[in-house]
Amino acid sequence: MISKIFLNTVFLFSVLTVFSQSDTGEKNNTKLLKVTNKIYMLQGNGGNIGLSFGNDGIFMIDDQYAEDVEQIQKDIKKVSNKPIRFLVNTHFHGDHTGGNVALAETGTVIFSQSNVRDRLHKMIKTETKKISEAALPVVTFDEDLTFHFNGEKIYVFHVHDAHTDGDAMVYFTGSNVLHTGDVFFNGKYPFIDTENGGSVKGYIAALEMATKIINEDTKIIPGHGNLGTYKDLKNTINMLQTLNNRVTSAYVNRKTEAEVLSMTDLTKTYDDQGYGSGFITTEAFLKMLYSEVKKNRASFDQIDEANKAAMKKYEQMQKEREENEKD
Repeated sequence: MISKIFLNTVFLFSVLTVFSQSDTGEKNNTKLLKVTNKIYMLQGNGGNIGLSFGNDGIFMIDDQYAEDVEQIQKDIKKVSNKPIRFLVNTHFHGDHTGGNVALAETGTVIFSQSNVRDRLHKMIKTETKKISEAALPVVTFDEDLTFHFNGEKIYVFHVHDAHTDGDAMVYFTGSNVLHTGDVFFNGKYPFIDTENGGSVKGYIAALEMATKIINEDTKIIPGHGNLGTYKDLKNTINMLQTLNNRVTSAYVNRKTEAEVLSMTDLTKTYDDQGYGSGFITTEAFLKMLYSEVKKNRASFDQIDEANKAAMKKYEQMQKEREENEKD
């Protein structure tokens, strides 16, 4: 699970910086950024939060960690005193769902893709530290759903086996703003949770799907990182495709994981752009890619080995026949 992340950002949007004291006396930093007249992005210790403000109330996407909720609520009240009526969890990780209990207790209705509730429920049942079932989304969907809220249609849709197996993106159709959850780490190597249903193939497919829904003027709130653009999204797709192809080529040419990790030229272009300076290092990202390639090519490797065994058997039979003919 992603650990706490602090990402410094500078945008050409109005910025409200808020400092709060933690129990340890250390300062926590949150930034509330105006994306459009009604859509805001709130950054802090966890994943980026999306907020829609309007006459109907507040529509919220993700809620970071439990200990951050009080400060987040204070930040939100600087824009509106209306209630947070709806919350969408883009996936189940704690830096995006940690505030669920506190918000549910205030009357917020929580939505998610079905697999998110299932994974959260499993965590509640297995965690030694008791977690309230109030953390669970009360409304789930399999593929998509639509809200009509604050004067616009809000389209929430599932992307399969990408960051996890329960990812959802949220598109504010009138404001032309997309929240991607962790299916987009802007300018950094992403964390793809392959142990919980994520995959490189699904991650790329999800981003490609997003490009078909949005346009070049869309503002994009990523799971982590700076506010993004259509071009930033395309750059991430190109990075993933390029590096996945390079690692695949190295694997097919019998390169070991250690050898791939030593091939600094594979990622140099992207490392020079700062992709490896985030939560996921270059080494960690390459290890994940290599593991995925190995897993996906397992059937090909088995066929290759079977073909080699068959060829060896054929050559042996041929040799025996030639020897019999001599006799």
